[in-house]
Amino acid sequence: MAKKIIFLLGAGVCLLPFMDAGLALLLGFALALCMPHPYPIQHKQWSHVLLQASVVGLGFGLNIHSAVAAGRSGLLLTVASISISLAFGIWLGARLHIGRKATYLISAGTAICGGSAIAAIAPLVSAKESDMSISMGTVFLLNAIALFLFPWVGHLFHLSPAQFGLWAAIAIHDTSSVIGAASRYNPLSVEIATTVKLARALWIIPVSLATLLVMRKRGASSRVRIPWFIFLFILVVLLHTFLPAFIAPFVLFLAKRGLVLTLFLIGTSLSPKVIRQTGVRPLVLGIGVWTLIAVGSLSVILWHA
Repeated sequence: MAKKIIFLLGAGVCLLPFMDAGLALLLGFALALCMPHPYPIQHKQWSHVLLQASVVGLGFGLNIHSAVAAGRSGLLLTVASISISLAFGIWLGARLHIGRKATYLISAGTAICGGSAIAAIAPLVSAKESDMSISMGTVFLLNAIALFLFPWVGHLFHLSPAQFGLWAAIAIHDTSSVIGAASRYNPLSVEIATTVKLARALWIIPVSLATLLVMRKRGASSRVRIPWFIFLFILVVLLHTFLPAFIAPFVLFLAKRGLVLTLFLIGTSLSPKVIRQTGVRPLVLGIGVWTLIAVGSLSVILWHA
């Protein structure tokens, strides 16, 4: 009972205005180190649903014209980064003697959108629970690092809010960490970061279809999981652009608080067990692919500045 009360108090603190994404993640991680998760089954579903609802709510802070412009600006960089990252990840995983399925999941998660891509592709390759745990653990650890590292690097290179938003959307895996890092850097970065990131997440569909053709094994699922919430986000952006939205400021506030709470929930999942299960070689693979994306995309952005 005491563990549940502590957990709920931590979640309540994350709803306060002074809490940002980084502090929420650290608070969740601190709780994960100090006690077992009081809701070990439900928390994955909670964070998944809350993230999707928060992203849709952020649509009330955008208009379709700027969203289309942002998506167009990151399209070529998105396609190049996904293709190169997948190819490099598969090559590096073979050199590190990591299992083929775990290698593909880590590469896809790093190249597209973290845990969502892993969850979508895992059944298509008949991945084992151990492959899922290793892949998820690797991506979650790197996302936690990115939340603090990227704003620091952005200030080091004096990136504009638009440049940082584009870089974060291309180089950070999960949507929660992309938006969290962008909000920590500059509120103006959130718009382009959200739009480009969701456009990148849609690549789950063609990559999943390609996976079915190339890597499907006997007994693998043939169902492709489509991120439907992205289309709901687009609908909200359209409504906010063409219709008066008196509730927009209130919904936007709730969406930002929801995102902070999502990072808290993700932090509580980074238990010592997850860290131990991840291992060194999968982490090296994730860092290798991630470094390639981060350095390569930053170089392109600075070159075009």
